[in-house]
Amino acid sequence: MNDTFLRACRGEQVECTPVWLMRQAGRYLPQYQAVRANVDFLTLCKTPELAAEVTLQPVDILGVDAAILFSDILIPVEAMGMSLEFTEKSGPVLGEPLRNKSAVDKLIVPDTEDDMPFVIETIRILREKLTVPLIGFSGAPFTLATYMIEGGSSKNFVHTKRMMFQNSRLFQYLMEKLTLMVTSYLAAQIRAGVQAVQIFDTWAGAVTPYDYRESVLPFVKKAIAELKKEGVPVIYFANDCAGILHEVKKSGADIFGIDWKIDMGDAIKKLGKKAVVQGNLDPCALFLSKEEIEERVKDILWKGETARGHIFNLGHGILPETPVEHAVALVEAVHKYGRKG
Repeated sequence: MNDTFLRACRGEQVECTPVWLMRQAGRYLPQYQAVRANVDFLTLCKTPELAAEVTLQPVDILGVDAAILFSDILIPVEAMGMSLEFTEKSGPVLGEPLRNKSAVDKLIVPDTEDDMPFVIETIRILREKLTVPLIGFSGAPFTLATYMIEGGSSKNFVHTKRMMFQNSRLFQYLMEKLTLMVTSYLAAQIRAGVQAVQIFDTWAGAVTPYDYRESVLPFVKKAIAELKKEGVPVIYFANDCAGILHEVKKSGADIFGIDWKIDMGDAIKKLGKKAVVQGNLDPCALFLSKEEIEERVKDILWKGETARGHIFNLGHGILPETPVEHAVALVEAVHKYGRKG
């Protein structure tokens, strides 16, 4: 097995900087579109053979150094008891948003093997077929809370922040329940065979540094501390991290995912040279020419050399409009210019 990704996660010497892409199994690939044409998104997530198929596609097509389980961060939220659907225009829609204690009381902390067996089965199928490490994932407690409180995506998170500020006990109660779920969910993925896990905090940057420190970070730290007992690398991706990196550093994560809105060199300075980092090309840079993509790659690789370890990635998920040949060119450039010695 190509274990370059895992060695980089541990900050060990590698012959070449490893690379994988967030949302690498997705709509930019014609092969994914062909599968998706026959099933809706949730059915795809819940059908192990199909979820495994689309997880494998970018490994074969792009030549990345790790696979990430095909699923969605809201799958376990549905298992907690909230209705979930995906629409083409609005994205995820959660029925009956959480606005009071009785609604939070009704949420269960699901047993992954019993309530989401398709996740476990997908992992088992993939471990038999993959020649690169498999990454499991979950949304972070705060990011999941925003979807559950708002009822879907949001621009200003009014309901979430209102609960944080006006009913902090209820907000903490929800966050505690979500932290238990995230920990249990990822531990089950690890037991099933994933070799690293990533916690996506997509909306971490939507709050002030003070509110992140007081209301978000404690729950991230708790989840990561529990997960590290499982013995696999834990990646924490806090989106819009520039203003909160000094707090993110305290999360206890093994690897810090960096979005594209901060220079990689500056991020490493804030985290310290003993940190292992992941990132951080702007996904829209894949619309540049292949030659210009190479230059962007070289710049990030050069800056990444100042950290203890570096895993190349985008600063967020790959966009559906991305030319596949440009994604291939990115991976090839990382493998070409990321060679050591």
